[in-house]
Amino acid sequence: MQGEPVTLCLTGDVMLGRGLDQILPHPGDPALVEAYVRDARSYVELAEAANGPIPRPVDFSWPWGDALGVLEEAAPDALVLNLETSVTRHGDPAPGKGVHYRMHPANLPCLAAARPDVCVLANNHVLDYGRPGLEETLEVLAGAGFRTAGAGPDAGAAGRPATVPLGGGGRLLVFSFGMPSSGIPPSWAATVDRSGVDFVAEASNAAAVAVVARIRRVKEPGDVVIASVHWGSNWGYRVPREHIRFAHALVEGGADVVHGHSSHHPRPLEVYRGRLITYGCGDLVDDYEGITGYELYRDDLRLLYFPSLEPGTGELRGLRLVPFQAHRMRLRRAAPEDSRWLCEVLDRISHGFGSRVRSGPEGSLTLAVRDPT
Repeated sequence: MQGEPVTLCLTGDVMLGRGLDQILPHPGDPALVEAYVRDARSYVELAEAANGPIPRPVDFSWPWGDALGVLEEAAPDALVLNLETSVTRHGDPAPGKGVHYRMHPANLPCLAAARPDVCVLANNHVLDYGRPGLEETLEVLAGAGFRTAGAGPDAGAAGRPATVPLGGGGRLLVFSFGMPSSGIPPSWAATVDRSGVDFVAEASNAAAVAVVARIRRVKEPGDVVIASVHWGSNWGYRVPREHIRFAHALVEGGADVVHGHSSHHPRPLEVYRGRLITYGCGDLVDDYEGITGYELYRDDLRLLYFPSLEPGTGELRGLRLVPFQAHRMRLRRAAPEDSRWLCEVLDRISHGFGSRVRSGPEGSLTLAVRDPT
């Protein structure tokens, strides 16, 4: 099919709370109830100890750093990110959780700096400050004009896809749901009379059938569907067999992109029936800099994913990946040696899925896509 491709930008976890919230112009209450850290400013100190002083307050655009220029140049038709923090001044820390994230609503211009088209919310931190915190999060995001998916005042709202108009009359439909393997408590599930997230209890065939049924009810010719799923553990490259089967079933049922996230580093890439599956996009923005223990995975390296899709069919034309490094709580372009390291890792872990990752121009990476002919 001829015509300009639909170009998307996908990201992993964007966490603008805790330490990042403390360096922005309107820091919230820094008190934490974590086992070892009681003050969010301690995470700023860890980052400074690792890489040097951070000015305070920073401009709202600071955490995005060089990524903003890349986004402006790429000009994707839609930017879809996983917003992994509550945006609230209210609520008490959710019991039974070791880590809680929130950003002050007055710091929302930091999110706006990246101009996301859809914020997916079905993750294990959006209810960190309870249902009052979720209510304010939804109100603040809606009031600022952000499209969201994956959480809402009831199950119907939480399961409703975000809709972005595309050129040529089609739409981008973004479904967002999360699984307990990512740390989402079952009690966070939205019901007919309770707010929460779109919760999928397991990556089973029955669950895939239910998601596919929802996709088919709303997808029309010319639409592109993203199934954005928060799943899996924080560390490691292994993808559970049930996740692979689940992702394949979604593609077979009408999803054009399976946008997986939750892991702190990138996981394998797959092209299945001409559709892109990212099993884990890794982190993009957060305050984890200086935290030790998993250096093997180089979670300081971050990626923007730019898939180009065939207009009208959603088939993958190509995928460009742009590497960054977290440095002084902002993103800078990754050094050539770091880009090569990331390329080698992604190629190795994706090879078993029939995908090859290669170095591209200006430090970018590309996915080798088999010619459908």
